[in-house]
Amino acid sequence: MKVRGIDHFNVRASSGLLEQTRQFYCDVIGLVVGDRPPFEEFGYWLYAGEQAVVHLSLAGEDEELARDVPTTLNHVAFACQGRAGFEQRLADAGIRFRTAEVPATSVSQIFTEDPAGNGIELSFGEEA
Repeated sequence: MKVRGIDHFNVRASSGLLEQTRQFYCDVIGLVVGDRPPFEEFGYWLYAGEQAVVHLSLAGEDEELARDVPTTLNHVAFACQGRAGFEQRLADAGIRFRTAEVPATSVSQIFTEDPAGNGIELSFGEEA
């Protein structure tokens, strides 16, 4: 038995926030809406290549969605290429971000948040 890696993460949100979040992941991060099984609740599966890496689902009307709740999950990281392009895209969209370098490596990072407040890291290897 072994874990092979992370498959996807899920964001549940009200309809307005769900659409803002879809737009962020598609227009800013560059994911693409793709095939999704016919679940009862509305949502999107967002793909990086052939892999659905972000699942967005509509929260039920009676579902309480917590915001500003303390959590230990800091961010989700995406392996990316084209750092300068991402920085420009974030700046053009008026999205705040910060950059960092991983010590003793050639990895650089961009940190931001999605519209739902989830931490996002864009990680760049040798081809920044």
